[in-house]
Amino acid sequence: MTRPMFDSFTKKIYIKSDLQKLYWCWTTAQGISKWFLKKATYLTPTGNTKSPTEQIAKGDSYIWEWHNWNGQEEGKILAANGKDFLEFTFANNCSVTISMELQEEYVLLTLKQYNIPTDDKSKVNIYFGCSNGWTFWLTNLKAYLEHGITLNETDIDLRNLPLAEFEFVNI
Repeated sequence: MTRPMFDSFTKKIYIKSDLQKLYWCWTTAQGISKWFLKKATYLTPTGNTKSPTEQIAKGDSYIWEWHNWNGQEEGKILAANGKDFLEFTFANNCSVTISMELQEEYVLLTLKQYNIPTDDKSKVNIYFGCSNGWTFWLTNLKAYLEHGITLNETDIDLRNLPLAEFEFVNI
């Protein structure tokens, strides 16, 4: 096994889903708020807010808010082909690609986060933190699409618990 370089990671998961539904879950405010976010706002390049059902496009930007986290994530949509691929900025200067490949009744979803800085703080907060986070959120997406449930905590407010983001597996 080679040693991690800390500047990127890849996560893969098979999800029994229609490719169009899975793409909708990533590319509309309505879809991504079902399994990932408390609130998503997508803006056109001219600053107009997209409707919750309108798909993202290259050049759009986003504002994301999670349950149990007071901050916001803001970024840009770098690519969105309308069917099986998207790319966006995330965690400051990092990028994330999502590719989806239909394989019989399953979709192989591949997430790659890259351009991660390799200083010690980024290794902990982005490489390990995001890698662990994406593992949970991809599992949550699978639970939502295959079983109609989500696993993230939305009822109990964990924001005031010390180290909650490092200790709870469903935040």
